[in-house]
Amino acid sequence: MIKQRINLLHIVGVLTVLVALFHIVCIIFGGDWYRLLGAGEEMAQLAESGDPYPTIVTSVLSAVFLLWAAYAFSGAGLIIKLPLVRLALVLISIILFTRLFGFYFIMPAFPDNSLTFWFVSSGICLLLGLTYLLGLKQRWRSISGSD
Repeated sequence: MIKQRINLLHIVGVLTVLVALFHIVCIIFGGDWYRLLGAGEEMAQLAESGDPYPTIVTSVLSAVFLLWAAYAFSGAGLIIKLPLVRLALVLISIILFTRLFGFYFIMPAFPDNSLTFWFVSSGICLLLGLTYLLGLKQRWRSISGSD
């Protein structure tokens, strides 16, 4: 019997796509979804008024998350090898942990975001950051070092 290990980069890739999809849902359904996900009343009102700012910010975040998912899938061996996979996965982990531990310092810049938003999103950063890091450790030898 062949024992197959769970590919953590595959799992974190799927989770990261889900994060991107939640952001895209905000763009599609507008203010109520921005409120539901804790983005703040100002973002919700801007979206409802037709201001492009929430759409632009949320689109950029969605694109970043989809790029991260592509790197996770590449590191998992599910798609073609993207350039600098090891470096990208290390940087993604660092960014997620920086956001996790730095949220207290960036909270004042976003006063409309609820405390629930900060704790939930920080929990998500913890989950994703750990899974990226452990997935990278799991697949380190499989990912070519000749990036």
